Amino acid sequence: MRPAEFNETRKEVANQASGTVLEIGFGSGYNLPFYKDINKLYALDPSLELFVYAKNHIASASFPVEYLQNSAEKIPLEDSSIDTVVSTWSLCSIPDLPKALKEIKRVLKPSGRFLFIEHGQSPKTINSAVQKLFTQVTRHFTGNCHLDRKMNDFITDSGLIIESIEMLPEEGRPLMFSYQGVAVRRVN
Repeated sequence: MRPAEFNETRKEVANQASGTVLEIGFGSGYNLPFYKDINKLYALDPSLELFVYAKNHIASASFPVEYLQNSAEKIPLEDSSIDTVVSTWSLCSIPDLPKALKEIKRVLKPSGRFLFIEHGQSPKTINSAVQKLFTQVTRHFTGNCHLDRKMNDFITDSGLIIESIEMLPEEGRPLMFSYQGVAVRRVN
């Protein structure tokens, strides 16, 4: 996801983060300039190559950044240790999304929030069917991006509670549909 084209949305999501933050799919650090009120950022990404690229962005951060080279299916952090988890266009590519979302729930503090903007399944039947067909082919050369995941169902199935969500088609991209929102941890 090219940064300039999506900066307004990145800013909208990252500006809501506070406290100790975990970013899922940190990549090359495109969200870094938009964090305003955070104490520390854990930058989770399986790609060391992208992290090396992000080092210049990290050097200019006004808060500590700790890189975690790992997948979201096994987050190397303590239970209830994170105030905010942020994911911008990353969940679509995680191989075991249900497991990753349970990990997100596990690391969130009881008062924590999960902020997200993600690709997902369109509510329009024809678009959804085309997304499903395209995903079978395109995921092999788009970093495992699944255009056909119904993100709100995956999030609630993990035990997180969606506080707010906006679902909308992406402008100029007929097969792209976005889910943007906030979820919180359900205390059992």
